[in-house]
Amino acid sequence: MTISDKVRRIKRGIREPHLVVRELNKYYYQQREPDDAVEFFEEDWDNLIILDACRFDIFEETHSFPGELQSRQTRSSSTPDFLYTYFDGADLRDTVYVTANPQLYRKRDRVDVKLHKVINIWQDEGWDDEFRTVRPETVTEIAEQAAEEFPNKRIVVHFIQPHYPFIGPTGKKYLNLDSLDFWNRLMTGEVDVPIDILYKAYKENLELVYPYVNQLLTTLKGKTVVTADHGEAFGERARPIPMAEYGHPNGIYIPALTTVPWLVYQNGDRRTITAGTEDEDMDEVSVDVEQRLQDLGYA
Repeated sequence: MTISDKVRRIKRGIREPHLVVRELNKYYYQQREPDDAVEFFEEDWDNLIILDACRFDIFEETHSFPGELQSRQTRSSSTPDFLYTYFDGADLRDTVYVTANPQLYRKRDRVDVKLHKVINIWQDEGWDDEFRTVRPETVTEIAEQAAEEFPNKRIVVHFIQPHYPFIGPTGKKYLNLDSLDFWNRLMTGEVDVPIDILYKAYKENLELVYPYVNQLLTTLKGKTVVTADHGEAFGERARPIPMAEYGHPNGIYIPALTTVPWLVYQNGDRRTITAGTEDEDMDEVSVDVEQRLQDLGYA
């Protein structure tokens, strides 16, 4: 880290002291990884549906999918955290990753993973300019095409919802869809949204994706798991310094962020999965990746 980088971090810490407290709490959590954490890619499944930032408790309360639901613990509290923990160093040449989240592309120099194919939906055709996100119906269409094209590969389908931006009725009415660094701005008071409105908008965002998850449960053959890369915090307190957390910061392993759904459903016979070649096609994309991430609420 350069001197100028250090100066910028110090200035930001003075301006936003909650970030200093968060860094101290991160050190505490680094020493306390859960012993019973799920190993996503060592589990037995043919299809893995990831709902980005989906809390177990709200999923349990609202879903009506067939199958058996349990809760699992992750060692990740954000999508970058998830990629560093579960993708980095993994040989997944039997897996096709269909993703609406640009983070793997953004972190491609830091996450060393071997995948058979990566399908980045968040580029031109898959991006909704009005809502500044990838809509769930788009993800579903591309996922079904991938399953047909790669019948002998495991399919990972990474939806954005319920992750910000909130595109349901409450989100469209009360929230600014153009909020860079949304959760941090909420904590500093720059974004003023009552917690009940925020919670309602999040819940609507989750329920908005349900019809498309249900569609995939009926069209994808084999054993499907519906889960999340991490959860979402709405004021739950971190430790050891009791600060209320919002969103999903890296390295803060509170139950709201690490307890995720694990719903298992089998549709027909299991598929025969075989490893293939590695997809090395990570060429530069034609869109502004940082702008995509900003639209999704990242700093």
